[in-house]
Amino acid sequence: MSLFWRIFLLNAAVLVAAGALLLLGPITISTPVLLTEAMILTGGIAFMLAANAALLRLGLFPLQRVTRAMTTTDLLRPSPRPEVAGHGEIAALIETFNTMLDRLEAERATSSARALSAQEAERRRVAQELHDEVGQTLTAVLLELKRVADHAPEPLRGELRQVQEITRGSLDEIRRIARRLRPGVLEELGLVSALTALITETPTPDGLTIRRRMGKDLPELGAEAELVVYRIAQEALTNTVRHASATHLELSLRRTSGGVELRIRDDGRGLGDAPEGAGLRGMRERALLIGAEVSLGPAPQGGTEVRLDVPVPNGNNGSNGSK
Repeated sequence: MSLFWRIFLLNAAVLVAAGALLLLGPITISTPVLLTEAMILTGGIAFMLAANAALLRLGLFPLQRVTRAMTTTDLLRPSPRPEVAGHGEIAALIETFNTMLDRLEAERATSSARALSAQEAERRRVAQELHDEVGQTLTAVLLELKRVADHAPEPLRGELRQVQEITRGSLDEIRRIARRLRPGVLEELGLVSALTALITETPTPDGLTIRRRMGKDLPELGAEAELVVYRIAQEALTNTVRHASATHLELSLRRTSGGVELRIRDDGRGLGDAPEGAGLRGMRERALLIGAEVSLGPAPQGGTEVRLDVPVPNGNNGSNGSK
């Protein structure tokens, strides 16, 4: 039955019931209308309106649940779909809404995967060019500076040595940037070694101590999942170093009953009222690609905690903890 006929029949039932009470009941209306008769009519009308409102609310309640779902749905945070309830058009509307959510999540996941894949390809290209072009050029400059400094008189030799050290520092910085853009150690030695290198190479301000805890029985995650874990850890470390004003930071990677958990916890200034930025949205998009869930909130002892839960199939019991 359509929504129109359901509402029409509800109103008709109320009116028919009211008319039957007037015809068959002992209630009469005189001229002029007496106060008691007016009170009875007013009470009857109020009762009809209340009954009509209750029946309509009961019939349209599934639409209210769909409305709440529409206003609270976040495609980066998958949630249970509204239960299909009601009849006719209402049930069809809820089913259509759930189908639309499934399609939007699938399309977003596909587009995010393409965008992140293109981003990683661009990072590899830039890292390769930094290493092959700029790196080799600076290496040649260093060799030429050394040759010139060896034959230069003593006052000029000191200045050339200073320029040589500046150039060497620039070369080291370019190599560090290239490694951050394309973590070759992740492909060659695995996730644990890559995270260890990331912590070691991350420039830290004075007063910040970073501690790591790596599990020894970690299951195999696959290349895509390991890259997601690495990038989320990289983003969290960068945010902490730049904005948290923390003195202690702990990165842990451990096995759980359902997979692997990455946790980055600091004792900095915390989130406060800051809105969700592009960094956290990027984390959520990456996590969705592998069916993982990332959460950001206050740490137990103050500061901020980032946690990534990566599911692992039950049949995958290998270990990469020794890599």
